[in-house]
Amino acid sequence: MRTLDRISSFVGSTFAIWVLLFAVLSFIFPSGFTWIAPYIVPLLGIIMFGMGLTLSKQDFKEVFRRPKDVAVGVGAQFIIMPLLAFLLVTILPVSPEVAVGVILVGCCPGGTASNVMTYLSKGDTALSVAITSVSTLLAPIVTPALMLLFASQWLPVSAMDMFFSIVNVVLIPIILGLIVRAVLGSKVEAGIKSVPLISVVAIVAIVAAVIGANQQQIMETGLVIFAIVVLHNILGYFTGYGLGKLFKMGPAKQQAVSIEVGMQNSGLGASLASVHFNPVAAVPSAIFSVWHNISGPIIATIYRKRQEKQQSSKPVHKAS
Repeated sequence: MRTLDRISSFVGSTFAIWVLLFAVLSFIFPSGFTWIAPYIVPLLGIIMFGMGLTLSKQDFKEVFRRPKDVAVGVGAQFIIMPLLAFLLVTILPVSPEVAVGVILVGCCPGGTASNVMTYLSKGDTALSVAITSVSTLLAPIVTPALMLLFASQWLPVSAMDMFFSIVNVVLIPIILGLIVRAVLGSKVEAGIKSVPLISVVAIVAIVAAVIGANQQQIMETGLVIFAIVVLHNILGYFTGYGLGKLFKMGPAKQQAVSIEVGMQNSGLGASLASVHFNPVAAVPSAIFSVWHNISGPIIATIYRKRQEKQQSSKPVHKAS
């Protein structure tokens, strides 16, 4: 079991490397990964089940302990990112499938990667987890509604079908995870330690499947999609941070909101795009998954060093 713990910890801490490696491999050898495509939805369900296992009573208490902070984070995520996505695909020349895919990423809730990056940035990790949890639980209603509002001018959007998809692939697995943890208690703790390993394998497989299945389209339009994804992500970080300052949050909270807004559940985006739209619509989610594993550690390092610099510059008062 200790060996499994060490492997899980190592794979979790090197997540970005694995995503990048298999993204490149699937682009070079697409036929080796396209067979995974039919399993994208079950793989996401496994990730969400793992998320349910890791949630505790303390995470939900955090929501009620400071509802204003959580509301700001959740509201920012579901307002800023869809609006930014809509503006980018309206201004820049992209196909309807790509436009819908970018907007879908913007309409998704936060992913667990944002919690890790907030922790690495020395931000308010408890707030980050609370925002991710609430936005994920709201996703079955909010994501389809936002897609209907922002994306229906490009492709037909069935909000009801999308609602049931998110319930099946997100809500039910999370609830099952919560139930299993509540019933088994400490007996499931050993299994929780393997969640990072399982989650990394699943998200890497989803990214590889989408990139492999759309290799030709990525060769043709990949640079444009990449540029949009990078802009979307970076603008999300900056506007999230600015919103934290506007609401007079402390530095740790500002960092949490910034990272929560900037990082989306790209696995959910890829899954929904594959089921409800053209496979090309899943490409922005796959590229986002690769990119935010590059930008996430960078922004976390910037925030951490900035915070350390501020702390070291504070005068030390010696007791007389």
